[in-house]
Amino acid sequence: MTRVLLIEDDPGVRRGVTLGLRRRGHETEAVGTGEDGLESLTAFAPDIVLLDLMLPGMSGLEVCRRIREISQLPIVILSARSDDVDVVVGLEAGADDYIVKPASDEVIEARMRAVLRRLAPPPHTSVTPGKPEVHGDLDLDRSALRVAKHGTELTLAPSELKLLLFLSASPEATFSRQQLLEQVWEHSYYADARLVDACVKRLRAKIEDDPRRPRYVQTVRGFGYRFGPL
Repeated sequence: MTRVLLIEDDPGVRRGVTLGLRRRGHETEAVGTGEDGLESLTAFAPDIVLLDLMLPGMSGLEVCRRIREISQLPIVILSARSDDVDVVVGLEAGADDYIVKPASDEVIEARMRAVLRRLAPPPHTSVTPGKPEVHGDLDLDRSALRVAKHGTELTLAPSELKLLLFLSASPEATFSRQQLLEQVWEHSYYADARLVDACVKRLRAKIEDDPRRPRYVQTVRGFGYRFGPL
């Protein structure tokens, strides 16, 4: 059973999404403000957060940023805003996915499950399980799902971690944005490069000495991304 925290101010949407989640066996707590949502993080201890952007008082973006300051809990934005700017800003604030309302129960369920599956190591890696890897000043422990830089453990969101593990498992291999959407986000039907680009930007800010001149996650112009060379 997945524990889902829904932060949505519209009573009708809140009720409909809650009923859909509960019908699928999820334990769900639904609140109408960002302040109540932050309080529920401790009291309810969710496995994942569904977050609206347009909230009264504290905005959904601010809620997302505050959650990211204290936790790497998976966050899926559920919003009526579909403009490019809104999507990119939401993803760069730390969200793991972005769903435009209205969305069916089936779509919400599928996208939640995809986000939660990212907590597992990538299945294609040929690296010996449990053996830490050293890539320059980065240490990757695939079994423990930990990444350290200069010996200090980094705090990565689930999408950032899985993207790094996926790319680093095949150094110097280039992957298109579509391939990354399918392998990391598991969205073969959702070919939106904004998810990939926003995640890369957040990841570079954490692992690179100079994100404008990346050493690890490099852009292959007009195609996608690769890991290295170092």
